[in-house]
Amino acid sequence: MIVYGIKNCNTVKKALTWLDAHGVAYEFHDYKKKGISAEALQRWSRQVGWESLLNRKGLTWKQLPEAERAKVKTERDAIQLMMDKTSSIKRPIIEVKGKVLVLGFDEAAYARELGE
Repeated sequence: MIVYGIKNCNTVKKALTWLDAHGVAYEFHDYKKKGISAEALQRWSRQVGWESLLNRKGLTWKQLPEAERAKVKTERDAIQLMMDKTSSIKRPIIEVKGKVLVLGFDEAAYARELGE
């Protein structure tokens, strides 16, 4: 199981704390430090939709000029933005064998998908 995110993100911290407290083993991939491939973003987009993958509630999105936000109309546009600004990817993303198991952090979803 791989948890993708940014180490200093509060939502990621909550998720990692939950995983640790429940004894769930994982590998952490910090895409701020390690980057993220277009292939991974495309794979996730096919599974959850690029609209769900793009974090429009975060500071990175809100700080983009309106003209730049308006340009994001397709999956291709969104993936390019997420590659350029990895903070615009919703996080964390928990992936098992290439499948997105959970996007974001929700205790009930974690308990259901990862076992309580």
